[in-house]
Amino acid sequence: MMYNPEKAAGGEKKRAPPVKVLSCQLRTAESQGEAAVSGDVWVVRPARGGSLPVSLVWMQGTVLEAQPDRNTVLLMDETGTFTVQGVNNIPRGKPCLSQGKYVMVMGVIQAGPPEPVIRAVKMADLSERAELHRRMWKLEVEELQQLLLA
Repeated sequence: MMYNPEKAAGGEKKRAPPVKVLSCQLRTAESQGEAAVSGDVWVVRPARGGSLPVSLVWMQGTVLEAQPDRNTVLLMDETGTFTVQGVNNIPRGKPCLSQGKYVMVMGVIQAGPPEPVIRAVKMADLSERAELHRRMWKLEVEELQQLLLA
């Protein structure tokens, strides 16, 4: 059975809550329909199998490079790098743009393979407890994806 993030009462389309993903999963994600153009739905393959359609993602990583003049930041999680666009438009997002900060980003997938690109909707600085967040992140991703596929 495939998880359907867009099921809504009355047949209206609504955006599902964010799905926690790793950058390596977006590197192998497949666009569904016009996703490559519209930033709509991508299918990721969780480690234990199955297909998980996602559009809004929650990712975490360390800031490698911030380019406020280009409205982007390059992040790295334990599986690779990904780019976040629209960072200048995020309320209270400026503290997240320093190299070395550990941050969470919620956003819409703009591009998958070969290099994931996310358009930020929300960012938060998790640096205060970065080691704990870093250690738990992969487990949180796996747990949520298992629940969504169950």
